[in-house]
Amino acid sequence: MQHALATRLTAPTSILPLVVLRVVFGVLLCASMVRFLANGWVQALYVAPAFHFTYYGFGWVRPLPEPWLSSVYVCIAVLALCVAAGLFYRISMVLVFVLFTYTELLDKAYYLNHYYFISLLSFLLIWLPLHQAWSLDVWRRPALYTATVPAWMVGVVRLQLGLVYFFAGVAKLKPDWLLHGLPLRIWLLEHTGFPLIGRWFDQPWMALLLSWGGALYDLTIPFWLLWHRTRPLAYLAVIGFHVMTALLFPIGMFPWIMIGCTLVFFDERDYRTLGGDVAACSRGTTLFRHHTRTTGIPTDRGDTGVLFCRSACAPATSLVLPRRCDLERGGLPLCLECDAGGEDRPRHIFCARPGKRADMGCVPRCLPHHAAGKQMTFQPDMLLEFA
Repeated sequence: MQHALATRLTAPTSILPLVVLRVVFGVLLCASMVRFLANGWVQALYVAPAFHFTYYGFGWVRPLPEPWLSSVYVCIAVLALCVAAGLFYRISMVLVFVLFTYTELLDKAYYLNHYYFISLLSFLLIWLPLHQAWSLDVWRRPALYTATVPAWMVGVVRLQLGLVYFFAGVAKLKPDWLLHGLPLRIWLLEHTGFPLIGRWFDQPWMALLLSWGGALYDLTIPFWLLWHRTRPLAYLAVIGFHVMTALLFPIGMFPWIMIGCTLVFFDERDYRTLGGDVAACSRGTTLFRHHTRTTGIPTDRGDTGVLFCRSACAPATSLVLPRRCDLERGGLPLCLECDAGGEDRPRHIFCARPGKRADMGCVPRCLPHHAAGKQMTFQPDMLLEFA
């Protein structure tokens, strides 16, 4: 049994899915950084505010003064293009991971789950030879070229993406989502003008239908993508799902990142079906190929194994040990009183500690950026830090 599994994991498979992933990941990350700079978010989110909410254990991570902080985003964009082109791939990928994770740690008020996903994926890609076909590194050093890699290298990337989908589905397995269609029922009321189906967004049955559909999609889509017979239809579902969420909710680049990265589930046979010109890259060309070889089995499988154990076990623990903010943040009693009106109306926050009570005043006036104040009103650990 173990021998058969080891044989399957180390069997040579086409490097093409990893090449496609490298290009897509690099281009989308570059676009994300350009978008961040073009919208002036560096100044608005990190330079203008005098106070930043820090992650536990990372209070020492602080925003650089301008123009250095903007330069970090420019560097990430340039390095992402280097990754896409396969130029100085290893060092570019390491720097992408370090610099992007640095920007993510600057203020937890702006946390997005796809930022964390990009950090995980960029760390994983450091160890994989995505530059050994159709890259400028191969053009500079033809001996790097390889047509195949061990199957586990493609498998670990698919596993990482599968974990993102699957645990998104696990998070939906709760009464509010499945029995009442909440919070989707509330969110949909703002989008009754959505094409074709928006007229029913104010109906409870539509919220329940989309809630159940979203849960089933997240829980099963990795398996449909793995099976070659259902893969094309599954990928159409991926496109439809993420385009719809992009139109409904302000979740940034995440839909496009998932649409692009999910291409790693396609294998050489799928690309051959799309066209011989695309499949030719797995066989090499005179520009990017010197001779064909198969990569040996790297010795860093333990590193990727630890990463995936961490990725799978961390969210899984919440199924057995439900997390409570009063336990994780030291058990300090907090009380939040806020006006139930619109988001732009003043919110008064009262933070109580043992032997002390302080009125923090109106959050939007204390914090320069509205998003930080909004996050603080329902995250007790942020209230405590601000106090």
